[in-house]
Amino acid sequence: METTTLSTKYQLVLPKALRESMNLKPGQRFMVRASEHGIEPLPCEPVSALRGFLEGADTCLDDIRTRDDRV
Repeated sequence: METTTLSTKYQLVLPKALRESMNLKPGQRFMVRASEHGIEPLPCEPVSALRGFLEGADTCLDDIRTRDDRV
């Protein structure tokens, strides 16, 4: 496990080994959330990474209720 220091500008530098192992790039965005164990930075996936993730999903809309069917 490697360590890093919070700068006076509240910035963290990710260790090089971690950046390379996760294939992180400069300018990449992260979601950050607090957890019971500390802070979790989660890399945001670009929209292009979502292409095809619904491949094979049933897109038949025949069984969807219409507005008139709603109460």
